[in-house]
Amino acid sequence: MSTTTVQEVRAAADALVVAFAEGRLDDYFGAFAPDATFVFHTTAERLGSTAQYRALWQEWVDQDGFRIVGCTSSAPLVQPFGDTAVFSHDVETRVATHAGEETVRERETIVFARAADGRWTAVHEHLSARTTA
Repeated sequence: MSTTTVQEVRAAADALVVAFAEGRLDDYFGAFAPDATFVFHTTAERLGSTAQYRALWQEWVDQDGFRIVGCTSSAPLVQPFGDTAVFSHDVETRVATHAGEETVRERETIVFARAADGRWTAVHEHLSARTTA
């Protein structure tokens, strides 16, 4: 296991999470490859591209006033596999809608791939609900 790879992937994941937490959507969505896929426990189907996810996000904003208030990551793990790596962590997100604010507790896995320019790019994200047990 390359320490450098783990550090690079961790830095890419941290930047993605911070952009998400701060509502910097161009930076957040820019961390994903255009053909990245997304599996969320809150949606009925897999999303097949970053553009599809961004369009869904805009629907949430338009219909519900959706916005991120804050986000914290804990228990991070990076598992490198050559030019791919799996990042997993627990995530606690504070969201606001027209209905008010709530805290969402989830587990997240993000698969990163090394791009031609050497940068680590997210190619898949999977969120599942985290139980309190």
